[in-house]
Amino acid sequence: MKVPIDSEETMDEAAENAAETVEGTAAEAAAEPVIEDAEVLDPEEERARVEEAIRRGEEAAEKELAADAGKLREERDDLAKQLAGVQDQIDAAQVKANEANERYMRLQADWDNFRRRTAAERLAEKERAAEKLVVSLLPVLDDMERAIEHAGDTENNEQLKQFVGGIGAVHQKMLGALQKEGVEVIDPAGEPFEPLAHQAVGRVEDAEAYDETVAQVYQKGYKMGDKVIRNAMVTVTFGGPKRPAPEPADADAAPEGDGNN
Repeated sequence: MKVPIDSEETMDEAAENAAETVEGTAAEAAAEPVIEDAEVLDPEEERARVEEAIRRGEEAAEKELAADAGKLREERDDLAKQLAGVQDQIDAAQVKANEANERYMRLQADWDNFRRRTAAERLAEKERAAEKLVVSLLPVLDDMERAIEHAGDTENNEQLKQFVGGIGAVHQKMLGALQKEGVEVIDPAGEPFEPLAHQAVGRVEDAEAYDETVAQVYQKGYKMGDKVIRNAMVTVTFGGPKRPAPEPADADAAPEGDGNN
């Protein structure tokens, strides 16, 4: 009798099923009466025939079990090969996914750097354009200041007084507009000479002033933000006492004098 084996059963389960089938076959053979030509068989012969039947059933079950076991091994090997192939595909896909993620991260970093660089370039270009405009307006401010300075006494000339007042008002408006854009005037009269912000065009001997103090400002300087866009043209004193070293910064300390004795 053929023992059917489900593809999901293990070999141990198949063996147990075959053994049960063999026992059932032997029991059936023992239960059926053996009748040949109405002759009653000898008990020994009858037992021999039963044993022969059991042996044949066992051999048939063993052969079928071996065949089914072979099929199960083949199916197992095929599934193992398919699983290995699928695992290779999964590994390859994971490698590609990791590479794609790395490329994405690099692209994102490049894009962020590009945006920051572009924003910085636009800001620098805007600052250069504003600086260029301010520098072009500084001579106009200088001319206004010279006109006011050379006007002299205007008390006895009402028209001249109004004219000078108009120039002064325009000068203040221009200066206020520039200050809104971060432009500061450098007018260092009486202050210590600073080579990075001042340009010395002459020296003046003064024994009462600290050495290297700005005596006179010929032309005001300007700075925009932290950058000096034009140095102040000044004269510097010499022959006086050396300026004392600055004391440590103290928020409650009184401001230092203008440097004169």
